Amino acid sequence: MVVAFDSVATQVDSLEEIDEVEGKLAISKDEALMHSVMRNDKQTIEDGKLIADAFNRGVGSFTPDMLFAQMVKNYSLARQLFGDTILRLVSGYNPDYIQKNLPIPEFRQQLLSNIRRNIDRLKDADLIEKDGIISSKGIDLASMVLYTEELDHLVPKGVFGEKTAKRISHYGERAEARSFHKGDRYKDVSVRKSLKLALRRGHKDILPNDLKTQERQAKGTISVIYGIDASASMKGAKIEQCKKAGIALAYQAINKKDKVGLVVFGSDVKDFIAPTDDFTLLLRTLTTIRASRETDFTALITKAIELFPPGPVTKHLIILTDAMPTVGEQPREETVAAVGQARAAGITLSIVGIQLDKNGTSLAQNMVRVGDGRLYQVRNLNEIDRLVLQEYDAIRS
Repeated sequence: MVVAFDSVATQVDSLEEIDEVEGKLAISKDEALMHSVMRNDKQTIEDGKLIADAFNRGVGSFTPDMLFAQMVKNYSLARQLFGDTILRLVSGYNPDYIQKNLPIPEFRQQLLSNIRRNIDRLKDADLIEKDGIISSKGIDLASMVLYTEELDHLVPKGVFGEKTAKRISHYGERAEARSFHKGDRYKDVSVRKSLKLALRRGHKDILPNDLKTQERQAKGTISVIYGIDASASMKGAKIEQCKKAGIALAYQAINKKDKVGLVVFGSDVKDFIAPTDDFTLLLRTLTTIRASRETDFTALITKAIELFPPGPVTKHLIILTDAMPTVGEQPREETVAAVGQARAAGITLSIVGIQLDKNGTSLAQNMVRVGDGRLYQVRNLNEIDRLVLQEYDAIRS
């Protein structure tokens, strides 16, 4: 087959059906910026990575002289605060090379000159404001880079092509009762129907063949709230991978015509979005998350209860965290009580635990037991997106 574009003939060997994108998946009004990212323009992509990592590291603004002064005063601390990506992209030097040559006066002069030039270039491109604050255009670019990186990571592995919708669901409404089979969940046993059958058969005790269970039918509409722990310990790579996992979840769920909400929490709720199909809103909000302070699970769960829509829809909260609650007089007890309130409101809860310690794992296990969900233990940060999508598939299956 031959297809002509602008009078240029191109030979096409085969045709493939492509996935139709559903929902509001437009990610920016700046087409030139998007085209630069899609063309794999190196400088544009590096600028997006620099801005994205600034959010991940909690960097509020780019001030060249202040950044340089911190590097000279205590380079080890500056490297810990800013991370290798920011130092490399803003200076043009490998961080190890900076450390080796920083004592040399001539190198310091060149280093400061590079930092000023690169930050001025970001200002000229309208990616940051004159005072060094990241602009709306800068947020757009960082969002695009995170989005394309995550899709480049998952699409070749066929993750988005997997069929997830099945008829039976652990999170839906109870359907008609049937005989209990080996492998069924005991929590789905219908005590009333089992007792009624045993009495009808004249049994004094409920025998195994008297047990009746009720499957749960998946509901047509699913609302998922993605809760990200933005406490201080999540800075850097942890929060970056959680953001990318949130992008993957939003992309997949909106394509499936489901809705995704977001709650960003630390010592309190920092930001939130009610379940929506607005991918752009979710993407931009995920991109701009900054980590700081303590962890308050009660505030997260309470806000999630408020945000879920009323009515007969599947409501599921996925929490991503590397620590257990630290806010409140009895944070563990208060957290479990909040999970119980959520469950009473028809909300199920699962946790993706990032390198949790023994006490954290114990509490997380209790939370998902009360919340009728699952606990995923993360050892490798690169697997967070796969686990979040696995949990989303479980809600639909």
